[in-house]
Amino acid sequence: MSLYDKIFPPKKIILSDGKVVSEKHSRMPLVILLLVIASWIAIDVTGFNLTVLIKRGKQFFVILEQMFPPNLDYMNSIWGPLFDTIKMSLLGSVIGSLLAIPFSIIAASNVVKSRVVISLSRLFLSLVRTLPTLVIALIATYIFGLGTLAGTTAIAVFTFAYVGKILYEQIETVDMGAFEAMEAAGATKLKAFLAAIVPQVLPGYIANCLFCFEGNVRYASILGYVGAGGLGLILNEKIGWREYGSVGMILVALFVTVMIIEGISHYLRKKLT
Repeated sequence: MSLYDKIFPPKKIILSDGKVVSEKHSRMPLVILLLVIASWIAIDVTGFNLTVLIKRGKQFFVILEQMFPPNLDYMNSIWGPLFDTIKMSLLGSVIGSLLAIPFSIIAASNVVKSRVVISLSRLFLSLVRTLPTLVIALIATYIFGLGTLAGTTAIAVFTFAYVGKILYEQIETVDMGAFEAMEAAGATKLKAFLAAIVPQVLPGYIANCLFCFEGNVRYASILGYVGAGGLGLILNEKIGWREYGSVGMILVALFVTVMIIEGISHYLRKKLT
C-alpha cells in the first residue's frame, strides 16, 4: 500500500455476493496540492508581484495607444524588410525540412534496428531542439555576418529539429505490413521504404512543414534584434527611437502577412487531409 493510501485509506464496498472490494481515491487532490506548492515556490523564486502587475500593467496600453493609428507613410519602407522576412522564412523552412528527412529515418526504431544509431540521432535532434532560435541567429551573425543569411540559418536549424522529431514519430506509427511484404519479395530496404512508408507519412510531413513555415514568419520578425535582417531590424530601430506610429505600421503589415500565409497554409493542409 502506498503512502497516499495509508494517509487516505480507500473506501470499502460490499458487493451483492458478499465480496469486499476497495474503491481507490482519486489522486487529483494530491496533484492539485503539488501544483499549489510548485506555484508558490515559483512565485517566491521569480519575485512575482500581482500588485505591481495591476498598478503598472496599464503602461502597456499607453504604448499600444501610441502605435495607433499607424504611420501609413512608413509603409513604403516596410516592403523590403517584409519580403526579406518571408524569403528567409521560406528558404529556412525548406532547407530545415529537407535536412530533417535522413535524420528522421535513422531515428525511427521500426526502420533502423541499431540502438546506437537510433540513440545518437535522437540525442542530436534533442540537443539541436534545446538551442534557442535567437542564440542560433546570434552565432550565425558572427559566422556569416549581419543579414538575412544568418536569419535563414537560424530558421533552418529550428525547422530541422522541429520537423525531425515529428517525422520520426510519424514513421514509427505507420503500418509496416506493406514494407515487410516488399522486403520479403526481394525489394531493397530503400525501395520498400519509398513505396510503402513514404505515402503514409507524406501528407502529415507536408502539413507539419507548412505549419512550421507559418510560425517561422513570426519568429523571423524578431531575429533582426541580433542583426539577422528582416522586419526585426527596423522594428528594433523604431522602438529604440520611440517612433511608435511606425512600429504600429510594422505590426499591422506583419499581422496581415501572417494571416494571408496562415489562410493559404490552412487551405493546403485541408486538401492534404
